[in-house]
Amino acid sequence: MSFSYSILASGSTGNAFYVESEEHSFLVDAGFSGKQMETLFQQIDRDISKLSAIFVTHEHSDHIKGIGVLARKYKLPVYANAKTWQAMDSLVGEIPTEQKFVFNMETVKSFGSVDIESFGVSHDAAEPMFYIFHHEGKKLVLITDTGYVSDRMKGIITNADVYVFESNHDVQMLRMGKYPWNIKRRILSDVGHVSNEDAAFAMSDVIGDRTKRVYLAHLSLDNNMKDLARMSVSQTLHSRGIIVGEQFDLYDTDPKTPTILTAV
Repeated sequence: MSFSYSILASGSTGNAFYVESEEHSFLVDAGFSGKQMETLFQQIDRDISKLSAIFVTHEHSDHIKGIGVLARKYKLPVYANAKTWQAMDSLVGEIPTEQKFVFNMETVKSFGSVDIESFGVSHDAAEPMFYIFHHEGKKLVLITDTGYVSDRMKGIITNADVYVFESNHDVQMLRMGKYPWNIKRRILSDVGHVSNEDAAFAMSDVIGDRTKRVYLAHLSLDNNMKDLARMSVSQTLHSRGIIVGEQFDLYDTDPKTPTILTAV
């Protein structure tokens, strides 16, 4: 298990993702209180104080709630692009300057044998970006919080071993649901969130011969369900000649419970 990961929690209430190599361990986002983050780490039997870095995708609260407290308590380096730092500075509290690092969009940072690549997405945040982890020929892609998946994004994320892919809402549930129209319009927009069907359409263009696992992430608490997301994605992929369970497997994520630590 030299290159492993766990989706610590994912959903509209909070998001956090863990990945480790032989030498380093990383956290992407911390959308929960410090105490909740510590509980999630205990559940996968890992130590927050051993983290090499925290990477931030964007400044929305379900991704940064615990960033400040973890950085201060465990003296951890935090990486985000300049516009995200500017947007979240007042939200995370004071972080010592020597722990704040700029990670520009569409660049790569290396930690030993792990290369971390950043790429832009389409979301209503200052400069949202997600990450690809590369290690000894393996490729792990995180992509949530985007209103659509452009051809540019597809080119960057194509043919990964593992995807953590947004499948935020069922369009019909959202349209018929309790949200006010301005919120519905925002979610459905090009800077909102990807629906189950649109996620599957994008997956059908990027899944390759090395793809083994796809995790459906960032499901809306009010406008989606695990079974529905899995069924919608599977059926849409099937209509495009891609059969779940043959080439790759489809997995759930949970808003409160980590996935088991799994080798890429």
